[in-house]
Amino acid sequence: MKAGIIYLFFFFLSNTLFSQDNLYDIYALEFAKNDWKSVVSDIAVGSIVKDTVKGHFVIWLLRNKNGKNILVDAGFILKEPMATYVRPDSVLQKLQVKPGDITDIILTHPHWDHMGGIHLFPNAMVWMQEDDFNYFVGKAWQKDGFTDGLEKNDVPKIIQKNLEGKLTLVKGDSIEIIPGIRVFIGSKHTKESQYVLVNGASGKTIIASDNIWFYANLKYLLPIPHYTFDPVGYVNQMKRMKRLVSHTDLIIPGHDIEVFSKFPKVTEGVVKIELPKK
Repeated sequence: MKAGIIYLFFFFLSNTLFSQDNLYDIYALEFAKNDWKSVVSDIAVGSIVKDTVKGHFVIWLLRNKNGKNILVDAGFILKEPMATYVRPDSVLQKLQVKPGDITDIILTHPHWDHMGGIHLFPNAMVWMQEDDFNYFVGKAWQKDGFTDGLEKNDVPKIIQKNLEGKLTLVKGDSIEIIPGIRVFIGSKHTKESQYVLVNGASGKTIIASDNIWFYANLKYLLPIPHYTFDPVGYVNQMKRMKRLVSHTDLIIPGHDIEVFSKFPKVTEGVVKIELPKK
């Protein structure tokens, strides 16, 4: 009897400790904004809705009590004028996070606006789908490759991370890459883009990045134009995301400015991804 009580005590103790370690605070940080407005019918193939959506550029920070500071995507280095721009490593200062504090970068896909800043975080391990990596550094630049959204100057950056031993290639679907963080594939935004399921303060939360461009894509279950290898797969993954979370507000699209009015403001250009307390 005593042994059973002791077992239960340590079971609940360890379960509590692990759950705390694997629970993340999730922040969205806006680092760039342009005059980006589109009607829904332009960003959701098949829609006839003429409402306007506004876009911007975002990175996401995941923090836990165990010292992890994880970025989902790394932004880009500005080459052309924009309405507002703060370099991704600088925007993190709003949360008192230094570039060297970033332990990991989960790269959802290798488009210029999501991976151009990976070299700004010297200590970060980059997590990328193997098939996406292989296509990006290889076949994309061949005669029949698809390079829209890709930047040649980003190829040496990911190769350098690999040479430094700071690149982990993920192969497959529904894989827990870090305790409390699982990645999924199937949207085919790039050759093998991935999205991220996080144990968040409000429950399971999905950082979809460009596997959902805007809330309108999710609402109408319609794919984006041009930038997907598989429009049917893109829609099927949005349906799957809805099954993975308890509340659709915990599915976060890649470029919708509405995110910053939907969640609690921390400071200018930063919100915490959590549902209102009941």
